[in-house]
Amino acid sequence: MDVVTVTADAESFTCNAYLALGERDVLVDAGAMPGVEDVVAEHTDSLDAVVLTHQHGDHVQELDAVLDAFGAELYAYADHPRRTHEIADGDEVAIGDESFDVVHTPGHADDHVSLLSESTIFSGDVVVHDDGAFDYGSFGRTDMAGQSREVLIESIERILERLPDSVSASEASAGSSDRRSDGVEHMYAGHGDEFHGDVEDVIRTALERAEKREPKYPDE
Repeated sequence: MDVVTVTADAESFTCNAYLALGERDVLVDAGAMPGVEDVVAEHTDSLDAVVLTHQHGDHVQELDAVLDAFGAELYAYADHPRRTHEIADGDEVAIGDESFDVVHTPGHADDHVSLLSESTIFSGDVVVHDDGAFDYGSFGRTDMAGQSREVLIESIERILERLPDSVSASEASAGSSDRRSDGVEHMYAGHGDEFHGDVEDVIRTALERAEKREPKYPDE
């Protein structure tokens, strides 16, 4: 599955919007970059769907422009005037060439979902590889109205519970053979860089930091 960050050249604040190309061309989040629909059109002329991780402005500002340009279906957890498919925890959604489980992951946003396949996670803002606070394992901010660090911690734990079995570095060195060696290796988060490697370790690092319950940013 080929994944393109269509907001990579944004000059103003936006989330990362990812175009997954394959059997089913799907955009994960629409972002807030004017003209994002034109970037999508450079890669496909038949966008099948947009799937939202959540509906914060930096993820949906250009949603109407994308839907108008392609007539794509809209998958979302929370109600939206243009939603064609309601998704809930435990549902499956076809993205690119893979089937993704929907994992409800509130804390940063009540309607937040993460999308998890055998090899890939679109984690939205609940957990990211790097941002302005931490590298190699960070988590969504929870200092604004309606957000909760405790709920976010539970959501990160839920992701870990739902990850396909994989062998950690320590288990591998100890000769463990009761878990598969092929785990989730591709992480596409709402902010920061994409990551390819031991995604489970990145998520566990983020969880450890979140569990300290310290302010993520000095001014929180």
